[in-house]
Amino acid sequence: MLRINQLKMRPDHTEEELKNAVLRELRLPPDTDVKMQIRRRSVDARKKPDIFYVYTVDVSVRNEDKVLRKARSRSVQRLSEKRYCFKAGGNEKMSHPPVIIGMGPAGLFCALMLARAGYRPIVLERGKRVEERQKDVEMFWKRGVLDPSSNVQFGEGGAGTFSDGKLNTVIRDPNGRIRFVMETFVQAGADERILYDYKPHIGTDVLSGVVAHIRSEILSLEGSIFFESRAASIQPHPAGNGLYRVCTDDGSEYVSGTVVLAIGHSARDTYRMLYDNGFAMEAKAFAVGVRAEHPQQMINDAMYGENCPYDMEAAPYKLTHTLADGRGVYSFCMCPGGYVVNASSEEGYLCVNGMSYHARDGQHANSAIVVTVSPEDYGGSGPLSGIDFQHRLEKKAYEAGSGRIPVQRFGDYCAGRKTVSFGKIVPLTKGSTAGADVRSIFPAFIADAIEEGFYAFDRQIPGFADPDMLLMGVESRTSSPVRILRDPVRLDCPGFPGIYPCGEGGGYAGGITSAAVDGIRVAEAIAQKFESGIDFQNK
Repeated sequence: MLRINQLKMRPDHTEEELKNAVLRELRLPPDTDVKMQIRRRSVDARKKPDIFYVYTVDVSVRNEDKVLRKARSRSVQRLSEKRYCFKAGGNEKMSHPPVIIGMGPAGLFCALMLARAGYRPIVLERGKRVEERQKDVEMFWKRGVLDPSSNVQFGEGGAGTFSDGKLNTVIRDPNGRIRFVMETFVQAGADERILYDYKPHIGTDVLSGVVAHIRSEILSLEGSIFFESRAASIQPHPAGNGLYRVCTDDGSEYVSGTVVLAIGHSARDTYRMLYDNGFAMEAKAFAVGVRAEHPQQMINDAMYGENCPYDMEAAPYKLTHTLADGRGVYSFCMCPGGYVVNASSEEGYLCVNGMSYHARDGQHANSAIVVTVSPEDYGGSGPLSGIDFQHRLEKKAYEAGSGRIPVQRFGDYCAGRKTVSFGKIVPLTKGSTAGADVRSIFPAFIADAIEEGFYAFDRQIPGFADPDMLLMGVESRTSSPVRILRDPVRLDCPGFPGIYPCGEGGGYAGGITSAAVDGIRVAEAIAQKFESGIDFQNK
């Protein structure tokens, strides 16, 4: 296999033109039979509106050595691809099936890998299956009727199901797990472009079907999934032998020596239960801020140029700014052509998120503009102090909008006055809105940092700090404020052997892809310890 890097093509190129460019790069005749696979596609708009797609393409061709010697440039190299391989089959006997708490990306992929290896996992999900969850979320957005167990945060697929299905990640994974996650999503119905787009996304409307497909595979492999089953307690079993009793709020009990805590970043009651039961935890840094909403055309003009001659997809952006004190302000979870959504999960508290459908064809772009905070910033004591800080912000947001998403023009934000009317842009949201004083939700150091960040970003995207642009609050669930400690090798909890914190809820991931990868890592740790495909004492 040969890999061609930095292959530039005009955005309106055809598939045949791409193949011809590959053959020219390899100095091969136009009629040469080759097999091509796009591995990456990004946009080069540094000299806008003169725009290119930049490709990395893998090519299978006869006489590779000869072709490599004749190739036009150093951008052609031999590729020895490492395919991911899940290795199962330790030497210890597993008396009871593993129990996985939570069915977000971490729990979903942990269960999938264990099911494929014959461990017949049991999954406990506090929310509903994705089809029913969608109805509950739509009801909440339309009528404000919140189901605390079935909402944007809780239910099959996790919080990412209603956050566009963005798959970009900054983690490094030489073992091929990231590629494996992407391929699994494609096999389950996602667009194959996620295998090569530099900012891959599935889309909220497509992701629900992908999640349901993976669920069906787990069930077909004799895994068990119990919805509306919140883990209310985890205790050592009276019989000992390294077993635990996992009791759910409906009175059911599950016994296992292997328990995975894929609880998600919003399972605040579960964090408190674990803390009360002696699990080692620590508060960690995270970020809070607002959702910023701008016209998508304005973002397109900034990214592609006002006179872009091509029919480009809705443009994303990534913005960062460092304050004088070293604190960071940055964009997060950017949604081209998307919607700001009410992402609340508790009565009397309000938080927001962003989402896009697969087509990303909405008129507005939105992104979280967030400020980093550390345990020293949000005060309090103990590992759950970050949750208390989130609660304070979300309560203020709920009060600011009287239960609706609070919205403020940027000009009003800077002036410290409540917004009573909108200008050139009106909110495009899932969930009702109210003009409000969003700035008053935050401590001064966060409020001021957001304002400075907007002006810094305006130098990169003209109009970003226009007085009519909108801020909505509060974006408080960027990641978990808690880390459940685990052994760096075995991946289980100190003092609780066989219990594995996992994904965003454990404090070991920051998005769909990294959470899925961590779920796979935990499945590997279990599989490398225990025999697979055995007859359990109970199931």
